[in-house]
Amino acid sequence: MKRASIFEFDGVPSITEALPLAFQHVLAMIAGCIAPAIIVANMALLSPSDSTLLIQSALVIAALTTLLQLFPIGKKNGFHIGAKLPVIMGISFAYVPSMQAIAVDSGVPAILGAQIVGGIVAIIVGLSVKKIQKFFPPLITGTVVFTIGLSLYPVAVNYMAGGIGSPTYGSPLNWGIALLTLAVVTAFNHFAKGIAKLSSILIGMTVGYIAALLCGIVDFSPIAEASLFSLPKPLHFGVKFEAAPCIAIGLLFAINSIQAIGDFTATTSGAMNRFPTDEELKGGIVGYGTANIFGALIGGLPTASFSQNVGIVTTTKVINRCVLGLAALILLTAGIVPKVSALLTTIPLCVLGGATISVFASISMTGLRLIDKEKSDYRNSSIVGLSVALGMGIYQYKQALALFPAWTTTIFGNSPVVVATIMAIFLNIILPKQKENN
Repeated sequence: MKRASIFEFDGVPSITEALPLAFQHVLAMIAGCIAPAIIVANMALLSPSDSTLLIQSALVIAALTTLLQLFPIGKKNGFHIGAKLPVIMGISFAYVPSMQAIAVDSGVPAILGAQIVGGIVAIIVGLSVKKIQKFFPPLITGTVVFTIGLSLYPVAVNYMAGGIGSPTYGSPLNWGIALLTLAVVTAFNHFAKGIAKLSSILIGMTVGYIAALLCGIVDFSPIAEASLFSLPKPLHFGVKFEAAPCIAIGLLFAINSIQAIGDFTATTSGAMNRFPTDEELKGGIVGYGTANIFGALIGGLPTASFSQNVGIVTTTKVINRCVLGLAALILLTAGIVPKVSALLTTIPLCVLGGATISVFASISMTGLRLIDKEKSDYRNSSIVGLSVALGMGIYQYKQALALFPAWTTTIFGNSPVVVATIMAIFLNIILPKQKENN
């Protein structure tokens, strides 16, 4: 490959230019990438070694999915698996509400089985993206994203208190460390610039971790037990296919496939002065689905494009895929060194809660911004309001489905996202659009 500028997509830039920019991408996304794995590991009551392996697999699949999007498989000027766009992929918070419920009821194998089904759904969406896209305008995707953010708030607050089951749950110490972490994240978000601002979550977690260390609530035993080098273990957790989890996760994959179009469009329009081609969108979504099928087999959780990295690309205009590929290689290296993954499992839940509540708030606000792209009228307000109300209401009072079959609660009661999505699509189809005044 030719020697190239960091502002060109193809070619190899100098390592002195590429390495700092690659680390910037890693710092901006690594906390968000590992947090879902930590949450699922805690909900599934995994052993320390299995928790380490889940985080390890999460880092590896994030790296491999990113590399597939940057260096797609297939014809150069025809159909290819992968977007061939400067994007970073990571484990997505969008799946956390559903994964929590599945982890408690059926365990990690059911999540991975549902992920395979979801990957197939994403491939179908990618192959027919033009026909399906009309069912997911910003009003619908915004409603879903907003609901996801709302449903994650209790997770963060529970962790800020120390996590249910902890002997110190709700203690002033847990809340003090959590609020310190949140304060640092907020301060760097609003007052810092450049890499410090982009790495606000990582910096906040570092400060919170140090505080927890000084207070003696960090357990280092998982690090001592972890090996120095190890590849992910295919099918270590197993794969189990259950109808309800497959439906819930499959629907989320369809939503995230459409949401990816927004990230791809933001990347190309913000950094490349054009819109993505149909082949790029198709290849990107098919690549997303394909990578997640493979990821499930090695124990990696569902991935999606990371908006914070889209922001870095559009701000810096650095689109060279070798820069982003180097970031993926850094993630891959961390993933095959279990001691690094084990270190991440020692993060106290109060620190994780203090850092992620700002992420969850950001997710909700992203949803509202998408909703605001549509006209604010009674019809659209009804779609958003009724969808969120039913989704959150049934989720908070799932006993309202007590006399229905058990699978009903698994699909509709364990995550507000499924109900909100179905209602939003249904109402958008049946409610008449208001005529424009001439």
